[in-house]
Amino acid sequence: MSLTSLFKGGVSVPHCKNTTQMGTVKMSVPEEVVIPMLQHIGAPCKPVVKDGDMVKVGQVIGASDSFVSVPIHSSVSGVVKDISAMLYSNGTNVATVVIKTDGKQEVHEDVKPPVYNSREELLTAIRDSGLVGLGGAGFPAHIKLNPPEDKKIDTLVINAAECEPYITSDFREIIENPVNVIEGIEVVSKLLNVSNVVIGVEDNKPEAIDLLKKLLSEKKGVLVKALKTRYPQGAEKMLIYSLTGRRVPIGKLPADIGVIVMNVTSIAFLAEYLKTGMPLIKKRITVDGSAIKNPGNVEVPIGTKVSDVFEFCGGFDKEPHKIIMGGPMMGIALFTMDMPVLKQTNALLAFDELAAKLPKENACIRCGRCVTTCPMNLLPLHLDKAALRDDQEALKKFHIMDCIECGTCTYGCPAKINLVQSIRLGKEKVKKASQKNKAG
Repeated sequence: MSLTSLFKGGVSVPHCKNTTQMGTVKMSVPEEVVIPMLQHIGAPCKPVVKDGDMVKVGQVIGASDSFVSVPIHSSVSGVVKDISAMLYSNGTNVATVVIKTDGKQEVHEDVKPPVYNSREELLTAIRDSGLVGLGGAGFPAHIKLNPPEDKKIDTLVINAAECEPYITSDFREIIENPVNVIEGIEVVSKLLNVSNVVIGVEDNKPEAIDLLKKLLSEKKGVLVKALKTRYPQGAEKMLIYSLTGRRVPIGKLPADIGVIVMNVTSIAFLAEYLKTGMPLIKKRITVDGSAIKNPGNVEVPIGTKVSDVFEFCGGFDKEPHKIIMGGPMMGIALFTMDMPVLKQTNALLAFDELAAKLPKENACIRCGRCVTTCPMNLLPLHLDKAALRDDQEALKKFHIMDCIECGTCTYGCPAKINLVQSIRLGKEKVKKASQKNKAG
């Protein structure tokens, strides 16, 4: 198996793919779901239902006229119990629809396979499906798949790297739904009018690589490439460079160099939606961590509380000291288990006291490891210092907004300095300063 790995920097992290061979188990419908009106990059939706309304599976409950937005659908049937604001994991208040389930899971009459006879109608159908990037970014798919006319797209990259430790949900998509993966690739290739497709899979998933190569052996223009396992291989710019040798310039997007990247689960969902008409209402997530009693891959209705997912997995065999939504490198530590599963959620991790304990910060020893591991060629230590003293000029000078928050600098730092935490704070300061300048 020849390996491809070209991107600069990165780190070798423990795989911890404990749930690789655990097939997806469908979770029973919870007593209630909590569905936020913001589950994508862009404008939030507004509820189009009210307290006391009866809703069905697949029914639109949130909508927006904004171009950078997608509708949000009910994942259950039942009655709207409450519409109020919820404190989101990023500290903002988001409108939320709470639905008390009736256990019937009646499907709404609008759920039917979309009919499309043109490119524009297909893009409208994709928006109507509620599809966003399921690898974690949450960017609306109908926008990504409709690049400006001056962007000449010649390559479709399928992201199946899944480089974060623990997470195996994308791997299970390939193993369990390979036909949908292939059909989705065919649909998107035709939509973008490209004949060159590259699927990138890290070499710690040989079963997925072999299966895809076997099924695609007679497909012209579709290449499966084994990637040397190195974090953050699955980051968009790193993946593009590893697979194509093309660099995405600072401040530019993949479309600027002729590439569109789609997550493998997003591709598979699109194929399924076009056949059934069922919008994005469920998500496969990996449940793992040192405190989990029964790890596994679980299919859950979107809006299911984190506490209900853990209960379905047998609860905890050790007291959890940290709950992370996503992977340990880029995931978000939750302050409550009442948070719901979102469209972008691909894992829930629970760690005991030993695993969750943060190392003590020490003084920088000027080793330069944060610089050599940064895949974006940034200077993390300078960004850290500038963020702490709120030096706006320095933050811009050192390109803070180009940081992808992958965490390689923090992971590799022998002094255990919380570089990414400072950089995130610095980004918020830059955003607020920019908004203030525009308003003033």
